[in-house]
Amino acid sequence: MMLVQVRDVSEATVNALKAQAAERGLTFTAYLRAELDRLAARPTNAEVIERMARRDRRGGPTTEDTVSEIRRIREAS
Repeated sequence: MMLVQVRDVSEATVNALKAQAAERGLTFTAYLRAELDRLAARPTNAEVIERMARRDRRGGPTTEDTVSEIRRIREAS
């Protein structure tokens, strides 16, 4: 495993993170590790865009359907 050091973190931020760790019954280190793992697992913007481009869009609403629904909702308000 690698050691990661973050400098210049405000005391308020550290205290908030420690409180969140305590709420979950985790040590500060375990909480930060879990949060970093969660962040690393998130897809990049490029990956999201690529996935969206590969989606099968057949069978969904048409542009006209969407515009009509938006107009209907606006007029009902």
